[in-house]
Amino acid sequence: MAMRLATQYVKTCLQLTEAEMAMFIQMFVDHQASLQVKVLENGNQEVVLLDNEAGQEIVLSFERKFNTFVCRGTCCITDKNLVQLMRKAVSTFKGSAVVHRIYETYTMIYEYEQGAVVKIVERKGQTERLIYEFKDTVGMLERLFRKVGVEQEILSIKSQINDLLDLRNDIQDVAVREQIDGRLQKMTHRLFALEA
Repeated sequence: MAMRLATQYVKTCLQLTEAEMAMFIQMFVDHQASLQVKVLENGNQEVVLLDNEAGQEIVLSFERKFNTFVCRGTCCITDKNLVQLMRKAVSTFKGSAVVHRIYETYTMIYEYEQGAVVKIVERKGQTERLIYEFKDTVGMLERLFRKVGVEQEILSIKSQINDLLDLRNDIQDVAVREQIDGRLQKMTHRLFALEA
């Protein structure tokens, strides 16, 4: 099996509540990761992790927004323990990320949404090969059902418009015709919106 050289978090986004922020820090402490937490004046926090294999610090900046801490950024990790902890953090806290797992002759690219892997691509030089892609079958069926519902509503409105036009042609009273015209105007506007 090929040995991983590094794991690069190209795009990472974690949104944590105050309680989740404490759990995030505790998760690294429980696994004996070397870390330091810096609380800045404006309430923002920086979690500084030591990558023992590379001998460098990894800084995760969390910006405080109302009652949440938001971390957006990139980092490159070589320490296997930290790699596993970051993967677990993205999964546990329903984060999104694009992760490059770098090997000597190729790179595996993982895309996470809401903590789950939605796509895996293998890149060798300039060639990319799709390994896995999540298909939202239930969501696709729901969208298809909604589309059919719209088509049924269009047919219903067209039928109602035809009935109103027939009624308008049969009635001589100007006041009733104006009411029918008002309803026809609303229905044609709705029909236009549905067909757009």
